[in-house]
Order: sequence, then structure tokens, then C-alpha cells
Amino acid sequence: MISEDNNCYGVAFRSIATVDQTLFQKTIKFYHSLGFQTIKHYDTFKNGQNSLLSNGTSVDSLNEVWLEAFKLSEIDNTGFRVPQQEATNKNQSQGALIKIRYVSTDMLPSNLSEQTFSTTYFSVELDSIVKKFGDAAKKVNDSLVILKDPMNNILSFTNFINPLDNVPTDGKFFMEATSAENSDNEPAEDKASIAATNLLRQTLSGQRKKKIAVMTSGGDSPGMNAAVRAIVRTGIHYGCDVYAVYEGYEGLLRGGQYLKKMAWEDVRGWLSEGGTLIGTARSMDFRQRWGRKQAAGNLISEGIDALIVCGGDGSLTGADLFRSEWPSLVSELVSDGTLTEKQVEPYKNLTIVGLVGSIDNDMSGTDSTIGAYSSLERICEMVDYIDATAKSHSRAFVVEVMGRHCGWLALMAGIATGADYIFIPERAVSHQNWQLELQEVCKRHKSKGRRNITVIVAEGALDDELNPITADMVKDALVELGLDTRCTILGHVQRGGTAVAHDRWLATLQGVDAVKAVLENTPETPSPLIGILENKIIRMPLVESVKLTGAVAEAIENKDFDKAISLRDTEFIELYENFLSTTIKDDGTELLPVTERLNVGIVHVGAPSAALNAATRSAALYCLSHGHKPYAILNGFAGLIQTGKVKELNWLDVENWHNMGGSEIGTNRCVAAEDLGTIAYYFQKNKLDGLIILGGFEGFKSLKQLRDGRAEYPIFNIPMALIPSTISNNVPGTEYSLGVDTCLNALVKYTDDIKQSASATRRRVFVIEVHGGHSGYIATYIGLVSGAVSVYTPETQINLASIREDLDLLTENFSHDQGENRNGKILIRNEEASSVYSTDLIGDIIAEQSKGKFGVRTAIPGHVQQGGSPSSKDRVVASRYAVKCVKFLEEWNKRNQLRGENVDSKVLRFTFNSQGEKVPTVIHEDESAAVICVNGSKVTFKPITDLWDKETNVELRKGEKVHWTEYTQISEMLSGRSRLRAEIAAESQ
Repeated sequence: MISEDNNCYGVAFRSIATVDQTLFQKTIKFYHSLGFQTIKHYDTFKNGQNSLLSNGTSVDSLNEVWLEAFKLSEIDNTGFRVPQQEATNKNQSQGALIKIRYVSTDMLPSNLSEQTFSTTYFSVELDSIVKKFGDAAKKVNDSLVILKDPMNNILSFTNFINPLDNVPTDGKFFMEATSAENSDNEPAEDKASIAATNLLRQTLSGQRKKKIAVMTSGGDSPGMNAAVRAIVRTGIHYGCDVYAVYEGYEGLLRGGQYLKKMAWEDVRGWLSEGGTLIGTARSMDFRQRWGRKQAAGNLISEGIDALIVCGGDGSLTGADLFRSEWPSLVSELVSDGTLTEKQVEPYKNLTIVGLVGSIDNDMSGTDSTIGAYSSLERICEMVDYIDATAKSHSRAFVVEVMGRHCGWLALMAGIATGADYIFIPERAVSHQNWQLELQEVCKRHKSKGRRNITVIVAEGALDDELNPITADMVKDALVELGLDTRCTILGHVQRGGTAVAHDRWLATLQGVDAVKAVLENTPETPSPLIGILENKIIRMPLVESVKLTGAVAEAIENKDFDKAISLRDTEFIELYENFLSTTIKDDGTELLPVTERLNVGIVHVGAPSAALNAATRSAALYCLSHGHKPYAILNGFAGLIQTGKVKELNWLDVENWHNMGGSEIGTNRCVAAEDLGTIAYYFQKNKLDGLIILGGFEGFKSLKQLRDGRAEYPIFNIPMALIPSTISNNVPGTEYSLGVDTCLNALVKYTDDIKQSASATRRRVFVIEVHGGHSGYIATYIGLVSGAVSVYTPETQINLASIREDLDLLTENFSHDQGENRNGKILIRNEEASSVYSTDLIGDIIAEQSKGKFGVRTAIPGHVQQGGSPSSKDRVVASRYAVKCVKFLEEWNKRNQLRGENVDSKVLRFTFNSQGEKVPTVIHEDESAAVICVNGSKVTFKPITDLWDKETNVELRKGEKVHWTEYTQISEMLSGRSRLRAEIAAESQ
């Protein structure tokens, strides 16, 4: 640390740490008030695996914020700061950097209280500091002010440029007429991000404006248009010029009209469009060096040196080759006279950022790619239709899906549609007996009572001698079995249609991050690929991801199928093993020893949400294949209390539940505390060894009540797990609940239709009310993926001022057209956003105040948000979580070792020692009652006691943490709300 007599001028750097999160936030706000701007926010939980964000951070930081001040510097004629090395005035301020860290207690030095610092900053605004901080600021003389920050560090401010000066320095010495004070007119909530991005842009490009090109390449995929929209509008928001490259790499070679500068309005309505509106085309000429040189010349002619590519591994490989060759290509353009040295001087390096647009989901390092879940949704929809006719005629159907080198679509479709068998490239079947194994599985399922047989075949399926496995070959094997069999090749229908909610969300967030990556990258930074891990957007080296992807194909070619599947992500491997356990190996090969077999209770609690049945099916099938007995508690806890009905589930009961909405075993809002004694009686009567609860906040509350009842009712010592299942997504501790994706897909279709109506009639606004209770997640998410102008949620206060702003924004927006544009607008309101400002009232206020400039309507989708068949994503997640929960119960029961032959100790989870004292048979028993949670890139089981005490707002029935704040910020940026707000503010001055 710096001692008290060490004054620091020029670039000042300090690092301070605290174990108090409130003090951490307070200190950040303090430095913001001094004019510091956030340039990096690192959260070890969310960003720990991001090598770019974690670069330079301290290993012991839980949270770390970097703040930087560049208040005094030379300004160019566009209002941007000129880097010091290029400034005409070499004496300008170099700025100051402060690193504020939040650390855990055990990581903090014991002498923290002694490690404060004292430093001196240069400022020409001493009077402003005194005025802002009042008595807290001590004015020693006209040239020195002393102030303490919240962590007791002493800050001195002087208007002397250096310690040897005798005369204060005027700020005009550094700046030209239009100083950086213009930044004070920016919206407060955007200042930090805009300042950070401007700083990065200036560092990279000096005085010239950044120009970014975006293109789509390879096969089209749903969601590409959402990505282009996000890139265009984010780039414009951050002051860049954004160009669309039409017709992929072919457009790069042709240049001219194929490189179109995009305006904000050019991408209006693109969220709901399928395919790619800027086109895609493979180019053989780009594979040649002369073609890449021509493309480089076209980009430099437009002043472009950053390219965002959305495509598959081939497209991204070409893009990174283009980047690596760029310096030599530029040199050749100069040497052959195409361009001059002066023309190419600012464009010595090319920045490449990759987005994976591929329905195959074949890129290593990311859980899903843009378009994959939309394609999976089409497949499931088609197979559901096929199932209906297959059941009617007791037929077998072989369905071929896409996936030349990756079996993701086939695997996920197999899980989501309840298929009997799948063929995927990563797990080649035996060339000698695959027909016999297929026939044995199908014969077994028919003998259990199944009427239809479904087999999913990836187009790249093969045997272990690398011979192709075709749909016709599979059909022939089933015909030999005596089954009436048909083949269906889905083909390009899998690429068609609009993007589902997940792909719109993924493409939007990745598009925004791609622009940020462009602005943050330096010539030394490896080209990043934007991916997703669980629920978190990540960056990874493009070259490494492409290399790993290629390694899968290489392993298959070398017949190393164990390596091939090991190179897929952990979710792929986990789901493949689950499919085997629940479908292929239900022949007794995985039965556990009798002593390890369990009685597993399954109960649905709360309002119905999609995928309750899908999760119950997977849990039951996994139990049956391992020798456990699954028991359905009928009609929730109320049914158990009133009737005591518990049904042992068999294979035929659940085999067709994969695509059924609602709850086949019944559900209601009754919680366990209604009658714990009766529930304990029936738990003990059925000798339950574990319980899986599927539900929302009522299920969460019931789990806590059962756990708290352990002291009085020892039977509740059994392990219990909650799978969050509610469209409100309001279960504390997790970012995802079953049923949310289905609800969002329904709302995407609903808002698309509403927006189409609003656009067709011109100048019309719809206020749409959505579910969510006191959680604004659904409203915020659907606002982001539908392009809503405004979103009203319980987390943000609605008042006349906010409605007035919305009215001004709508008026300003509609003023840019004369009625000829398809310019319909929607506003999203959460059902509990306000007890006063109802959906109708908001609509009436806007309609009245618009004075006929535009029409206003309201729309309420209601309970359609809860119904319908579960989405493909919900089905897959349901299967994954259900199996995880059964394994959780297995693990905790293994820990409960019997004390001698005392069977009671197994049930009660305790025994008595020789002194007559109770001794638990399992350590950390509280952790055996847990919720399966997704947080960022992690899926974990969190104890209900911790969640209830630390993360739950019981009164509002939701978690304390709002994990979707980023969606609101991005939504306001991409919908134009932030831009229009700035325009209105400027006009009012």
C-alpha cells in the first residue's frame, strides 16, 4: 500500500479489498460520484471460466470492479478522447485507475485495517468536490481538498499539475472547446457502459470511427436474423458504423453493393423472420488466396477492419484464416498497386469474432448453437404428429434427422420424443449385430404394451467399421421383426420456420457480446468465439473450439468412438447415458443389489406447468431400470392427506408422457404443512426412501416444511429434492424452471401475431399482460425477444412519470414515419407490476394522451401460457434433472450406512450410542433436502435451509436476487428505448 506522504500524479493505480458486500457497493458508488467509470466487472461465480474477463484480476476476488477516470484530455472534433501518444498536448492527464475487490473473510489479510492508502489526484474542479460532499470534504486551501472514501482511504485533490508547480492549472490547458463534460448528458444508467466502450474504441482506433461488418455463412439457421439485428443495433448504440455483408463470403469477394451500411430501421421486424435476410452462400473463390486478397481490399475500401461471422465450423475456420493472413494480404494489395500505403495504414489488423449458427449444434465448447433448439422443436413437432398415426396403426417409424458429424439432434430428439432407439455418429453400433440389438429392444418394448415404435437416425450414423447406417437399412431390420414400418426423412423442414424463444435470446445476447468483443479485442487477442455454458454467455478461443470440433470427426474416422463422444460437452455425454439407462438398458442389466433399491415418491405441487409429466416419466423409467420402485402421490399433498392414494408406476403407465402437458398424476396448491402428521404416516406406510417434488414456490415451501418437520417426524429424514417447475421462474436460487421455455415459446408466437396486427394497421400499440406473479422474469425475457418498447415488472416502479416517458418515446418513434412503415409497437406488463396501474388503465392513459396519433389496444393471453405440449428444451431439461434427482437420492441413501442390523436406523437416520445419546447416521443431513439449481454455468443441489434463510422473499414468493437485470439493459438498448430517450432529452434542452 502507498504511505501517506506518497503523492501520485499521472496514471494512478490502487487496489483495495473488503469482506463487506454493502461497503463494496458503497465504495463503487463513491468513486462513480467522483467521475470514475466502470471498465470491467468481474464476478468469479459468473465469469470464473472466462479467460478474457478474468485476465488481470486477483485470484482471491469474489467480485472485482475496475474504475477509470479520463476526465481531462485532448478532444477531437467528434467528441472522442485523443490517446496521449497522438495528442498535440503531451501534458494531458493520463487518468487514474482504482480496483475495488470483494473477498471472502478467509482470503483477507489480518492487518486489513492498517492497509489504507493516501494518494493525490489532479482535478480542476475542487469547488465542485466541496459542494458535492459538503462537510465530508476538507478544504485545506484554494489548491487542496482532502476527502475519505467509504473504506477510510485518504484522497487529496489538487489543481497543481505536478508537485513542483506553484500555480494551479486551468482545465482548458488540456481540452479544446467541446470537453468531455458532454458525457453528463448521457442517461445515467448507460454512462458506465458507454464510457467503457468509448475508451476501448479510442484505444483501438484513435480518431477514426469504428466500422464493423457482419455476415452469415454456411447453412442458414433460425435465429441468424436476431443475431444480425443485435449486432447492428449494438454497434450503432456504441457509435460504430455497421455493414451487412450480403450473400456470405461471396459478398465479401464482390464488394460494392454487397457491403451495405445498415441503419437502425433496416433490421426492424427481423426477430420474427426465419432463415437469414442478408443471405448466405459458400464461395469456392474465397478458399483461394487471391479471393481472400480481393475480399481484404473490399473491406479496406469501406474502412472496415472488424468482421463478425455467424456460421458453422467451416465458415469460422475460413474467417480465422482470413485474419491470420490479413497483414500479408494488405502488403500484397500495396505492392501490386491496388491500394496505397496511406490507405492501408489504419487497417493493419483484422478483428474476427465468431458466432455459431448451426442447427447441428456441432461446435465444441458451447452447450447450444444458434438455431439448434428451433430445429429440435421442428423435429419434435413432426415426430409427435407421426406418433399419432403410428399408435393408430401400431406401426414403426424410422425418422432421419440432420447431423452429418454430430448426433446432438438425434439424441435430443430421441429423449424428447420417447424414441425406442437412436443412431448417432459418436457412438457407432456394431456392424455385426446392430440389427439384433435394435430388434431386441423394440421387441421388448412391444411386449410391455407399447403400440408404436420410433427410431431416430442421424444422417451421419454409421457402424464401427464406418459403414453408413441409413433409414432404409433400419426399416429392413424392423420389417424382419414383423413390424409394419415406414420411413420419414424430415430434410430441410428442420431449418424452416421462425426461431424459438431460446434461439432469439441466445442470438441476441451473443450478438451484443460479439460487438463488445470487437471493441475490447487487441491485435494480440486470439479471435473469440461466443458460446454458452448452461445459462451463461462465454467467450472461448475460436481456433481451439474449431480444432476440438474437427477432432471429433477425426476420432470417428479413426474408429475411436470413446474419444469422439468424450469430446462432446458434459451435457451431451450425461444425456446419452440417461437415454441408455431409461430406454436401451431397461432389460435388467443395470439392476442394483436388492439392498440398494429404493422406494421413490414423486409429487406435483402448485399450478401446472409443461414438462411435469416428462420429468416424472424419466424419473420413473430410470428407477425401473435400476430396480427402484417409483410411487406417484396422486393429486399433490392434498390428495395424500385426504385419500392417502399412492400409485406404483410401471413402464406402460409413463412411456407416452414425454409430450403430454399438464399433470397426469394431479397437482394443486396445497402445501405439506396442511397436515404433516398424515403425510408422515403415508410416507412411513409406503416405506419411502426418497422424495422428488416438482413444483414452483408451493413446492419450494413444502420442501422447507418437510425438512423442518424432521425433528417431530423422523420419516422426513429421507433425502428430498425439488425440481423447480413453474412458468413464473420464481423459485429462489435458480435461473431456470421447467415450463418456462414452453411458456416463452407460446408468448413468442402470441406477440409475433400481435405485432403483425399492430404493424398491418399502422401506428398501433398493444399493451400485453403476461403471467409471472411478483417475478418479472417472463415479462423481461419476452420483452427482449419480441422487441418490446417497454416492459413493466414488479421490480421496477410504475408511476405517471414512467408512463409519460413511454408516451413520449412512442410519439417520438412514430414521428419518424408518415404511416407508410410497418411500425407497430408492443409494451409488456407483468400481471403484478402494479396494483393501481392495470393493463387497461395503462392502455387508456396512453390512448388518451396520444391525441389520436396512434391507436392503443390491450391483449391478455391468460392461461394459454400454462398449457400445451412441453417444448423440446423443457422435455430434455426435464429428463436431465429428473435423473440427476434420482441419483441424488441414491447417493444420500448410500451414505446412510446401517448400524448393525438395526433397520430402524436406516429409516430414522439416527441411532443411539452406548451412553444413550442420539448419533446421526449421515453427516450434513440438512444438505439432503435440496433444490436442483442452475446458476450461470453451474448445475448444483442447494440446501433448502440455506436458500430459505439467505435468498428467499417469502412475502413476495420469489428469490431476492434478480438474475435477469442484464436482459432489461439489452432490451432497452436494442428496442431503441435508450436512443430515443437520449433524443428526447436532447430536444428538451
